[in-house]
Amino acid sequence: MIAAEQTVQEWGNGLGVRITAPIAKAAHVARGTPIKVEVVEGGFFVRVSGKPKLSLAQKLKQFDPQVHGGEVMSSGLVGKEVF
Repeated sequence: MIAAEQTVQEWGNGLGVRITAPIAKAAHVARGTPIKVEVVEGGFFVRVSGKPKLSLAQKLKQFDPQVHGGEVMSSGLVGKEVF
């Protein structure tokens, strides 16, 4: 687990907390990532909302060859493809 102490800063008409690069990387967060902020006793809790981005390994694990398998263009070789 990675943790860091931050200081709440004024940001426009509201307040903001900067997320450092190591924390963003560990949480798989980038600019534009939707988050949910919940008020809890003693403070607040920030969580990534929505569907997280999957790694290539996770995407390949979900691949179903029965649904997505087969040739897209099975018309045979043409032009320079023919040896």
